[in-house]
Amino acid sequence: MQKAVQKLALLTLSGTLAYSQTATPPAATPASRPTAATYITKDDVDAVLKSQPLGDHDIKSVDVGKLNLSVGVVSRAASKPSADGSVNVLAHHHQTETYIIIEGSGTLVTGGDTYDGRETPPTSMMYTTYNGPTTQGKTKNGVRRVVNVGDIVIIPPDVNHGWAEIPVHVTYLSVRPDPDRQLPAGYVFPALRK
Repeated sequence: MQKAVQKLALLTLSGTLAYSQTATPPAATPASRPTAATYITKDDVDAVLKSQPLGDHDIKSVDVGKLNLSVGVVSRAASKPSADGSVNVLAHHHQTETYIIIEGSGTLVTGGDTYDGRETPPTSMMYTTYNGPTTQGKTKNGVRRVVNVGDIVIIPPDVNHGWAEIPVHVTYLSVRPDPDRQLPAGYVFPALRK
């Protein structure tokens, strides 16, 4: 009996080791590893905002080895809460976004149930350059938080997010890791191309 238990334990352990070895992604080869840093200066951010003061603007998108990484700057104008309490939201299917608030403040809504949802067209700039596949819709029951300069918010894939109210304006950096490489590496905002 004890030998049978030992054989079963050995068989289970070898199966677990085989699974863990196949479940671990291979390391990047030296040829595929990035060899230089990418710099985005405050002057770059200012140039993008001067060129297009409002909206969502990808600054640069870079191949960093196992994924692409984009950094954008987003600036939103003042807005009041909707009369019915709903908030226009987005939920990106493959992308986490990290917001770093650099100017202004606002009430950000995350989570909640989507209604009136629709997928972004695959030909839209939001899909091809900024966020990849995304649902746009509305929610009424997400978490509402006031965010201010210096605050950082991490929004995982498929989590609704949108602004319920912006008293004056809000501007934030958006860091977007892209493990599925939905977005093009090598993108540079047109005003920064030399």
